[in-house]
Amino acid sequence: MNSDNNLSPLKHLKDDLPAGLVVFLVALPLCLGIALASGAPLFAGLISGIIGGLIVGSLSGSPLGVSGPAAGLAVIVLNAITELGAFEIFLVAVIIAGIIQLIMGFAKAGIIAYFFPSSVIHGMLAGIGVIIFLKQIPHALGYDKVSEGDFAFQQGDGHNTLEELSHMLQFISPGVLIVSVTSLILLILWETAFFKKLKFTKLVQGPLVVVIVGIILNKVFATSSNLAISVDHLVKVPVPDSFNSFIGNFALPDFSALSNPAVYTTGIVIAVVASLETLLCVEASDKLDKLKRITPTNRELKAQGVGNIIAGFVGGLPLTQVIVRSSANHQSGGKTKASAIIHGILLLISVLAIPKILNLIPLGVLAAILLVVGYKLAKPALFKKMYQDGLGQFIPFTITVIGIVFTDLLTGIAMGMAIAIFVILKNNFSVPFKMQKENLKGKENLRIILSEDVTFLNKASILKTLEQIPNGTSVEIDASNTKFIHYDVVEIIEDFVISSKNRNIEVAIIDLYDHKQDSPIQHFRLANDKK
Repeated sequence: MNSDNNLSPLKHLKDDLPAGLVVFLVALPLCLGIALASGAPLFAGLISGIIGGLIVGSLSGSPLGVSGPAAGLAVIVLNAITELGAFEIFLVAVIIAGIIQLIMGFAKAGIIAYFFPSSVIHGMLAGIGVIIFLKQIPHALGYDKVSEGDFAFQQGDGHNTLEELSHMLQFISPGVLIVSVTSLILLILWETAFFKKLKFTKLVQGPLVVVIVGIILNKVFATSSNLAISVDHLVKVPVPDSFNSFIGNFALPDFSALSNPAVYTTGIVIAVVASLETLLCVEASDKLDKLKRITPTNRELKAQGVGNIIAGFVGGLPLTQVIVRSSANHQSGGKTKASAIIHGILLLISVLAIPKILNLIPLGVLAAILLVVGYKLAKPALFKKMYQDGLGQFIPFTITVIGIVFTDLLTGIAMGMAIAIFVILKNNFSVPFKMQKENLKGKENLRIILSEDVTFLNKASILKTLEQIPNGTSVEIDASNTKFIHYDVVEIIEDFVISSKNRNIEVAIIDLYDHKQDSPIQHFRLANDKK
């Protein structure tokens, strides 16, 4: 089975074209905002968005994943440009990061993606949904001091995400508010069963309608002193005066910096963080996919590596697969990776042909689109389902959401992983064996039946169980069903046999050494990751 699950991009253009348009509308302000938050030229964000769509989209095997500049790298990029002294030097580090990712792909490092529990991945999706929703409320009201790419809890304007919700009330723009509310109402209507039955709603997507309505309202309000929308509340795409000025927006790497050790350190940091964020997003976007297709993670690392190498050569920001764009793709009905490529084509066309038209779009329109995206990612029904799945799922999920909202993406995931690992360790502590008790001739007999895989994580529970066996007991330790047993556990059992003599415990060992593997049993192989 191929990564696209036998879906031909050419046969699903009716789904992928409108989805690509929505992703383009979501990606455009994010590309600019992340570039601004990174302290890089605005055009660098657009370059990465185009590369993420055209290059990575073509090479990737992810059916719904969309790549571009990532908010999670903004602080790293900002610090790196400052420390290295020039954006052109930083581009060398981006190329090095891409080469490292390419090597990681060939080394099959993509398997890391499969070690993230689903509770943490769902928590990541919900956490990002909450952030998107909270961050877009100020933009919907007309407060745009914080760029679209700022997803951190502590913001660039000196306030945190929650403080901003009260601070924004001092800067409400009536024109932007009307545009945002109108856009939100239209988007909600487009989602209703009644509107979905209408033929024209199948041909024209809601986000395109609200963009057109937003541009019309912007032009209408321009004649009113109270409702006029200032340029600060509009999309700001760089407008080249000529072809030469357009070419001048590209930057070339300064390879004389290859003698600087800090460039290599920066490249390694970018490669590690970008790869981790990509793999997390791959897991998340695969969970969103209704067809449950599996992205070949090693192929994804190779695609990201090629994308970052090209970005470094032409003046772009480092890129990753991004869940905001990917989730917008899914919610808009995208079926294959053609939608990601289409979004890249639209970014390229818009920069070349219609930047002035794009600069008429109020940010309130895009805020309304992202409010819907955020809500869908963090629906109350998801929280209810995770709670119904048990505390073992709900607690890591909740901690991940809280961590992402109040810190940042990677810190929140680390917090969720720590709790998830604790739950796993707790479960391993109690289930490496079954114990049966029986009374034979007035003497208590214990039968301990070991599980199929007994790892070093089970040491504590087995050791504690053996220590608590009463003196004078008869014990049978049965390993006949065990395929793998860690040496440390064998050593614990051997030590127990020796100490049992002083405790008047009779010990019988069944099949502890025969037919054991030297590594945990592998039930199946992931064929997709051979690519």
